[in-house]
Amino acid sequence: MIDNNNDISKQIEGDMIAMLDEWHSLQETWDNALDVQIAKWYSNPPQVWPERDAPYFSPSAATKCPRELYMKAVKAPKDVVVKQPHQSRWQGIGTVIGDYIQREILAIERNLEKLTGNKPRFTFERNADGTPMFEEFAKKSKLVEHNGERFYLYGAPDGILRYTTDDGEIIRVGLEIKSKQQSPSKTSVKSMKQADYAHEVQTALYAYMYDVDYYVVFYQNGSKRDWNMTPEEYANFPDIRAFCRRITDADRAPIFDKFAAITKALREKNPPTLNLDEWRFNDYKTACALSLTDAEYDELIAMNERLQHSNLIDWKKRQHAEAIEFITETRKGTK
Repeated sequence: MIDNNNDISKQIEGDMIAMLDEWHSLQETWDNALDVQIAKWYSNPPQVWPERDAPYFSPSAATKCPRELYMKAVKAPKDVVVKQPHQSRWQGIGTVIGDYIQREILAIERNLEKLTGNKPRFTFERNADGTPMFEEFAKKSKLVEHNGERFYLYGAPDGILRYTTDDGEIIRVGLEIKSKQQSPSKTSVKSMKQADYAHEVQTALYAYMYDVDYYVVFYQNGSKRDWNMTPEEYANFPDIRAFCRRITDADRAPIFDKFAAITKALREKNPPTLNLDEWRFNDYKTACALSLTDAEYDELIAMNERLQHSNLIDWKKRQHAEAIEFITETRKGTK
């Protein structure tokens, strides 16, 4: 049995990397039956919608600006943005990478043992109908009651896995798949020491939704150092990384505090403060800009002035300045 005083996160990380490296060192295995089955699953996925008797929040939005989440909840218009073409391809490739890793784990379940004699340490948990616990086949709404407020968590994980320990014990482990595509250094041992903060926050919420204690954030780098690498180069610049941690109530308490505060703000019709640190990926920039009171706008102007004369790093200064420029232009003609 697992000793709860001895965290096995590192073992889970290592076993996941080892299983995938073993599989991808073998000659490619064709499994047409698996691909047909996946296509059938996705031809008629279950439809699960968020509950409507209280606000809902997605785990992937946990680090977003509270004002943005407020504007989304009141059904303000979402910005219509013409993306730079490479951005759409970047996002699309990231989605495909997630699909690829899920498919590989399914293939490992079916083929690894007969090819190598080694039983896979990870398999997907299954629903009653045999579908794997990921994406649309695991989507749900989970009620949270916190600080006197009620709200839902709504979303779908990249996977709920069953991990077999050395002693044969089964531990349920969550899986979140992320991509890196800029350069091989993004997943190097030197530059990547742990999972991104936003991804840790996201998985803390999924852990609550699916009642798992351990969660893995798995990174696949779409950029490689070279076609042929020495063992030392691969050890220093791996294209896959896994970070597992044991999640507790203390990890998600600050996030629940945030969501409860937004829920209260919605009930009282009192929008929370706009956070320009999260401006870049704010999908409701126009609605946020137009919702500001004159006092809030003046405070943002003053804050930006202080930041521009501070020791803040240059790119953050530019981000704040660009946000103020957008807000100012958007508000013109509304007075």
